[in-house]
Formats: sequence, structure tokens, C-alpha cells
Amino acid sequence: MDLAPYRSFLHELAQASGDFIRPHFGDRALAVETKNDASPVTRADRGAEELMRRMIAARFPDHGIIGEEYGDDRPNSEWVWVLDPIDGTKSFITGVPLWGTLIALLHQGQPVLGAIHQPVLGQLCIGDGQVTTLNDRPVRVRACERIEEATLLTSDGLSPARYQNGPAFDALAGRARLVRTWGDCYGYLLVACGWADICVDPVMNPWDIAALVPVVRGAGGIITDWQGAHAYPARSTVAAGPEIHASVIRALNP
Repeated sequence: MDLAPYRSFLHELAQASGDFIRPHFGDRALAVETKNDASPVTRADRGAEELMRRMIAARFPDHGIIGEEYGDDRPNSEWVWVLDPIDGTKSFITGVPLWGTLIALLHQGQPVLGAIHQPVLGQLCIGDGQVTTLNDRPVRVRACERIEEATLLTSDGLSPARYQNGPAFDALAGRARLVRTWGDCYGYLLVACGWADICVDPVMNPWDIAALVPVVRGAGGIITDWQGAHAYPARSTVAAGPEIHASVIRALNP
């Protein structure tokens, strides 16, 4: 499967969406709305997704699209783009740069190409399940054999109790060397690039997950759902290096 044309186009999508979003970051006058699921949204989210949708329709009119802000368009197509224009909007609206744009390409329902783009920090992480790069340089997960040596990340420390086994997560966190809420997509970038060891989220949507799968796998990591099953489609995510992933799953599911 030749992904080169799609990889090149993914760069274009990241560049264009990043150029659109960047001026809105840190703008205290930016209006914030609350969606039906109680999550925030801004014109930066919506405008960036609209822009990417127009670009996809112009370049690949037979491809489908799944997007956080504007829903599905032919989601059962052979090739489908999955878009989350700002993953980590809560960070975005509070001036914290731990957010990013997620762009994925599915082939026959499975992610084969993914990008995590942080346009303010100038970081573009792209994976195809075999190789992952950060700004065109290969990256790998770092070796970590024990939870006690690990840096553990999650987007919200209160969510495990709401959606999974809270006491089990607390016990896992109590064993880790360092625990931080450097989450959303940026946490998975940190794992893929070898700056952290574990990133877990107890509840996820398709647009949250799709891009992470080829990025983590291409960096040599393992990504599954909370119980250790298929990474996509799923409703939760656990990503870690190959030496420690199974231990994390056992800890989360005693």
C-alpha cells in the first residue's frame, strides 16, 4: 500500500489547519460555546475542520470524512479521513499548549496514517504503524520495564472513577514514578517521542483515537483499549511501551 500521496496531503492539512488555529490561541476575546455533551467549542475548532473538509473534498472527492464538529460523510468508504481540529479544547481556551490537531486516514475501517500536530510549538508527529517521525525525524518509545520507573499521563484524573475502575487507576498512579495530566493528544505524542511512558484515557471518541494508533505503533509502542482489546474502534485508550503495557492493563483491571 503506497501511502506517500496521502502522507504528503496530511502535511498540507496540518499546515493549513495550524495556520488557521494559531492566531486564536491565547485570544482572551475568543468566544467559547458549550456543546450538548458539555464540552467547549470555539470558532477555531469549527473553522479548522471546515477548512480541512474542503481540502479533502477537492483532492479526494471519493473519500469519506468523520469529524468531531460536523459529523460523518460517507463513513463506510474505503478511505476515510478522521478529524479532530483541536483535541484538548479545555487547554486551548485556557492558554495551555497541551492540545493539538488530530488527523487520521482509515483504510477499510482501520487507521493506517495519523498525525498529531501542535502548531504553536511547531511539532508535527506522523506515524504509519511502522515508522513515526517528529518533524521528519524518527522517534521511538523509551525503554521502561517497571511501573515504578514510569511517567504516567492522563487527561483528567477524575475520569477513571466515572468511566472505569477508579481505585485501580489510583493504585496504578500511586506506583508510578511521576504522574501528570499532560493528556489529550499531546500525552500520546510524549509517549511516542520517548518523553513519557504511559498515557491512559478511560473514555474516548473515534476522532480522539484514530490518529493515535499509527503514531504509537510506528514508534514501537502498544495501544489498546482500557481492557487490552482492539485499539480502534474503541471507547478508551491505553498506550505504553512494549515492556510495560501488559503490566498497566493488569493493574487497571485487577
